[in-house]
Amino acid sequence: MYGTVFTMNVKNGHKNQLIEAIGSDEYPEGMVCWFLLDPDNSEDVMTGIAVFKDKSTYLENANRPEQHQQYLRLLEHIEGEPMWTDGEIVQGGIAE
Repeated sequence: MYGTVFTMNVKNGHKNQLIEAIGSDEYPEGMVCWFLLDPDNSEDVMTGIAVFKDKSTYLENANRPEQHQQYLRLLEHIEGEPMWTDGEIVQGGIAE
């Protein structure tokens, strides 16, 4: 699997709008899961995690016009650009 962790500095008063802008019931081809974390120790930072089945589907999604439009919506609610950390997921699990 392959994915990204991204940290965003949320504009003052935009947290709920950011959550709405990111949320979706549609999953792009190859997406495994995604999460949005609201850290306890910060009021203006949020961290997202997106996981894809492999690097090629991750890159295909990054180049989709729909993904670019979602990214532009995200930028309306954050200061600057997100800090991205992309990489291969070498271990993990989801317990139910």
